[in-house]
This record gives sequence, C-alpha cells and structure tokens, in this order.
Amino acid sequence: MSDLRKVNIDGTEIEVDGAMTLIQACEVAGIEVPRFCYHERLSIAGNCRMCLVEVVGGPPKPAASCAMQVRDLRPGPEGQAPVVKTNSPMVKKAREGVMEFLLINHPLDCPICDQGGECDLQDQAMAYGVDFSRFREAKRAVDDLNLGPLVETHMTRCISCTRCVRFTSEVAGITQMGQTGRGEDAEITSYLGETLDSNMQGNIIDLCPVGALTSKPYAFTARPWELTKTESVDVMDALGSNIRVDTKGREVMRILPRNHDGVNEEWISDKTRFVWDGLRRQRLDRPYVRENGKLRPATWPEALDKAATAIKGAGKLAGLVGDLAPVEAAFALKQLIEGQGGVVECRTDGARLPAGNRSGYVGTATIEDIDSSGAILLIGTNPRDEAPVLNARIRKAWIKGAVVGVIGEAVDLTYEYDHVGTDRAALDAAAAKAHDIADKNPVIILGQGAIREADGAAVIATAMKMAEASGAKLLVLHTAAGRVGAMDVGATAEGGMEAISAAEVIYNLGADEVEIGEGAFVIYQGSHGDRGAHRADVILPGAAYTEEPGLFVNTEGRPQLALRAGFAPGEAKENWAILRALSGELGAPLPYDSLARLRQAVVAEVPHLARIDSVPENDWQPLEAAPLGKADFRNAVRDFYLTNPIARASALMAELSANAAARKSGKLAAE
Repeated sequence: MSDLRKVNIDGTEIEVDGAMTLIQACEVAGIEVPRFCYHERLSIAGNCRMCLVEVVGGPPKPAASCAMQVRDLRPGPEGQAPVVKTNSPMVKKAREGVMEFLLINHPLDCPICDQGGECDLQDQAMAYGVDFSRFREAKRAVDDLNLGPLVETHMTRCISCTRCVRFTSEVAGITQMGQTGRGEDAEITSYLGETLDSNMQGNIIDLCPVGALTSKPYAFTARPWELTKTESVDVMDALGSNIRVDTKGREVMRILPRNHDGVNEEWISDKTRFVWDGLRRQRLDRPYVRENGKLRPATWPEALDKAATAIKGAGKLAGLVGDLAPVEAAFALKQLIEGQGGVVECRTDGARLPAGNRSGYVGTATIEDIDSSGAILLIGTNPRDEAPVLNARIRKAWIKGAVVGVIGEAVDLTYEYDHVGTDRAALDAAAAKAHDIADKNPVIILGQGAIREADGAAVIATAMKMAEASGAKLLVLHTAAGRVGAMDVGATAEGGMEAISAAEVIYNLGADEVEIGEGAFVIYQGSHGDRGAHRADVILPGAAYTEEPGLFVNTEGRPQLALRAGFAPGEAKENWAILRALSGELGAPLPYDSLARLRQAVVAEVPHLARIDSVPENDWQPLEAAPLGKADFRNAVRDFYLTNPIARASALMAELSANAAARKSGKLAAE
C-alpha cells in the first residue's frame, strides 16, 4: 500500500510516495538537483554532497536530498505540507562550498580530457564554481590503474563518487573495485591491481561523472560535438539493446547505450560497445566471382549475371538467412528463392524451433517479467555470455530475493543458484515438481544450447509443460539478433538444415557460422570476409547493421528499428536492394522498389511487425510431448567475444578473447 505524502518544493505542492527520496520528489516536480554520486539504478552513497537542499523547519543546515526520504520531513505548525527549497541562499552557498572542495585537487585537464563536453563536473562548475581558488598547497596526485584494454583511467581526476564501485559490485556482480585509505589518501582502486573480469565493465565509463574513467579504444579520437548521433538497435546478441551510434564522417567512432526500461535499462555489454573497430576491418567492398578456384574482383552486372545464371540452372535451390540479417532482407530472400522453387532456412545452428508457433520460438514472457519473478529457471543457457544485460537483470531479481535454478553446465553467473543437474533426466525430474514454484510468479528461460540437439523439440515441449504446471512465463533466449524476425516472416524449411544440405545452389545471406559441404554452388551476400565468403563462388557485398535501416525482432518478440548511421564502404549496397536487383536479372522482379514499399509488403503478411517497440501476446500452442534424450546440456556460446563476423574482424575482441582464455587457464599464486 503506497504511503502518499504532500510536500512543497520551491512553492509547488506535489503529492508523492513517502518512500521517495527528496531528489526523486524534486524530479517529479520538474526541478533538477545537481548530483555526482546519486544514480537511480545504484544504491545510495550520499557522499558527494552536491545535492544539498534546505528543509524548512528542519536542522539549520542543508540536507542531502538523495539520502532523505519524504516521510522523514516534518509538517508545518498548522499541519501544512513540509517545505523544501532548492534555490535558497543557504543552498547556493552550500553547493558552491562543495564545488570548491571538489576542485581543490582536480587537475586542469579539460583541454585534453576525453570527457570534455560531456562532463558533469564541467557543467556543475559553470553553475556553482568560482573563477579563483583559495587553495595554495600542492595538489595531490594518484597513480592510474590498469583495468584492462577497455577502460582508460586518470585517477587524479577522480572525485570518489563510488559509482564504478557500486556498479561493478551490484549490477555486474564482480568484487574487484573498492576504495582504500582515508582523507587525502583515499583512492578508488582494484583488488591487488587486478584487471576487471566482466563483460559489462564498459558501463562504468558512462557512469563516471568526471574524466577518471574513459574509453581506451576511443581515447583522443573525437570530441562529442564533432559526432553525428544516430539512435539504433544492437545486434551483437538477441536482446535488442537500444544504442546510439556516434559517427565522424563515415566511420563509427563509438557506441553508447540508450535508456529503455523494458529491454536493457541503460546498460550494454562490452561487445556491443566496443565492436565498432570490426566495422572497419575485413570489409567486402566490391563483388567477387570465383574463376579457376580463385576469387577475383568483378563488376556488379557481372556478379549478378553469374548468380542469376546459377539460380536459373539449379535443380535444387536453397537460401540461408544469417544471424545479423534484418527482417526486410530475410523477407526479400524468402520471396526471391521460393519464387524460383527453392526453400529458405534461418535456423542455421540446427535449433529445433517450431515454425509458425510463436509461443514455441519466442515464448510468453517479456524481459521485464524477470523483475517481478520470485523463481527463475535457466535451461541449457549461460546468460552471462549469451545476453550479459539480461543476466544483470536476473541478478537484480536475485538480490531482491528470487531463487534461481540452473539445468545445464555449472558456470559462474555472478549470483548464487541451485544447480538442479546437467542433463535431460534433471529436466524431467524438475518438470515433475514444477507446481512447487507456482506461487512465485516464475519465469523459465530456455537457451539455444538446449534445443540444438536432435531432441530439441522434446525439450521445448517439456519446458512448455513445466510452464503450464507452474503458471510460469516462458522466455526462449535466442543468440542471433535476426532469428526471431526471420521466423516471423516464415523463413523456415521443412526438415530444417537437412533440407539445405541436398541443394545444388545455396544463396547464403550472411550465415557465417555454418559449414557448407563440397559440390554446392554458393552465392554469399554479407559485409565481412568471414567463413561464408571463403566458401563462396560469387560474393555480393552488403551493408552492416549500422549502414542500413532495418527491423530487428528481439528475443521477447519486440520489433525495433535500427537506423542508418553511415554508408557501406566502396561498392557495397543495402541487403534488400541487392536481392531486388538480382530478382530483376532473374526476370522475376520483386514487387517493391523502395524500403518503404518492402516494409508495407512485410507488414501485410506479418501485421505485428508494424507495432514497433511493443511486445505482442502470443497464442499458447503447446508442442506434443516426445521422449527426451540422455545427453548433458551444452551452452550455445563458447567464446563471448567472437560470436559473429563483425566481432571476429575486431582486433580488440580478439585481444579480449585471448585475455579471457588466459584468465581461465592461469592459476593464481596461492594455488
């Protein structure tokens, strides 16, 4: 039951929940209070004192608005609402005093600091700073830390707001950062000088209100006012994190998170944030055709002609939809290949996802359902590698008291869990007791590793049976950003990948994780010179996810729009446009000449794709029960940093992957 209280802030009376802090009440009233240490997704530290306000009738001193609740205020003599002032002379003087203290030891680094132009300290100093200093002693200096290849440190700039410490320990679930010393000797440091072992550590760069923690790969390359900012969607995993792509000219300079409470809150994984150097390397920027066993550069008409000739002469034709393909490209490929009598398949890893049954390949849960769940069961998945931001959300639920169970490999998930077992027998046993968690608002998360084996359909059927018995919501956790959208438009073949293996001509739309046997003629359309391009007889260069607008449907079934931030290099074209051009060569042109017309065709066939950023409800269609196998569950992602062609082209991801492998194999001195 909410405890509503009235409070008067700067002459405006509002009614808010008594559990709210004063800084939150001020936001409700539309008044911005400066802060350095307070962050709405972290615990309250109350140590920067920048958010001081005056509480009328309270103690004759300013109060920290982040640490005082509305219910702690005293009403007026006649029972009037308590009065809070955020702009009185007392408040102004107090904040100026705090700012003066913060700047005592702060270096004059603004001209060379990467935070310049986006710095909270700069902004607040404009409002509350003075243009002289009364401090004559030498400034203190602090040694910089080595936190690894992602986060650059300049610890002399640190103002001890402890946001990085709270984020790493509360959200990321690692305990390597903390504060040592007292007074002038206080400093933020890492335990025994360790580098950070987390795939979400980049978020501390955004959290740092000064230039103490900055992005190492981005350092000294651009200023924020030089960048063109484009709101888009991430494709490194299937979560569909909302991102902002910052470009300078046609180069992507950095990728930052955007707030979306329903998907990624305001966090992104390190792969999402730092993969941009892979967009510059190993790019396909011109068509190629294979002659006498070797690839040679070709013109577009020549490459399209060779591809069209092969497709026309094919006895058996098949299309593969890759993991990063937007919905429009998957739909165009399906229409092109099926128009020529072929079949199309998007389940390139062999996952036994049921075609046409959205409750079987997406489930019924939203990502936000995890927040209110008291029991979460993970089957055949390691969310720390498959969707790190989702894993942080599960950790948040665990901190609130949720019980987490795991059926599959025992791995470090950053929170405690009950390890139910590793094999199908454990799943069967858990299914028999599913009703035990019915009162806990349960969520079952089913990973791709669990449904790639031959009995994948039986595993999905068992998970659906458990969901029915316990009243749980089911979330199928995908690893490929383009998979749900391709399933939605029906890019599936009867018999799955077995139907593809018999094809004489294969049109490969960016599927680089699949081995194509000898004998088939392969047309590869993609952005990077990865495995798919090495096997190809014709290469048609396409755009990467930052270079074309596209629809992506995330793991919970939410359609989202990725927007173009730059243009593809050289002669590379947008994916749907290549397919449209090829259809003209085949003499069966697809009925759309623009992306808008193509989207209309997609929506006419799959209406829910028009509802951008909403999660459609899926009709519950349980699969028929089938006998489970005997094998252990194996997780789908073996190397978090190298899961797709863009990541494999990135030098930084290769370094991170090598560091992670060394960390796993190396023993500590104490051992």
